[in-house]
Amino acid sequence: MPIQVIDSDRLYRKIARQLSGLIAAGEFTPGQRLPAERQLAQQLGVSRPSVREALIALEIEGKVEVRVGSGVFVAQPRPQAAEAVSEGEGPFELIQARLVVEVETAACAAREATPAELAEIRTAAEDQRRQQGGSRGTEAPDRAFHLAIARATHNGALLAVVHLLWDQGRGAIWKQMEKHFETPALRAATLRDHRAILQAIEAHDPREARKAMRSHLERVDREFARGFELKKRQRDA
Repeated sequence: MPIQVIDSDRLYRKIARQLSGLIAAGEFTPGQRLPAERQLAQQLGVSRPSVREALIALEIEGKVEVRVGSGVFVAQPRPQAAEAVSEGEGPFELIQARLVVEVETAACAAREATPAELAEIRTAAEDQRRQQGGSRGTEAPDRAFHLAIARATHNGALLAVVHLLWDQGRGAIWKQMEKHFETPALRAATLRDHRAILQAIEAHDPREARKAMRSHLERVDREFARGFELKKRQRDA
């Protein structure tokens, strides 16, 4: 039996490709509302988060649109739609990976961080607070905060993995998902989460650091899922 190429295609890409094919074949026509996420997930035999990631990918491509208070509809065809499904990991898979890696990274940092490294983590958290609501956004100090924690573990492999999760994982799908859920209240919640993580690391308390980081990432996971649903359900003011 000849060696075959391993299929490394992400699940949300396969779902997006199938839905895109159905749209191209006329099974779903422009202006038509797509079935609900739960129904699509059951028909495809996949999870709702995977369906949600696929819909976001199709939204970026311009093949569907999320209408406030109505649902997801097939968009009118447009020339040269951007191919975005290959950009980054699926947000929900990425968060699960971060839960595996960064929860223990925080605990390790609580044990190993030097005063200089604690100052670096503190500076990143303060930069994020200052940029709250500004035009530059808070992604850069958010990244700096998590990388500073990874650096404080004194483990180069852990630092490399956290770099990978932040710099290669967070592509167009992640950024589009953020648009669906990010609000001033949720940015403030992130600041509170980071403050709790910082305090646990400063106290050199691995147990609390682990707990605070897990709480933070699980909240982000919930808000990603809830934000997309709210956009579809909310009514125009």
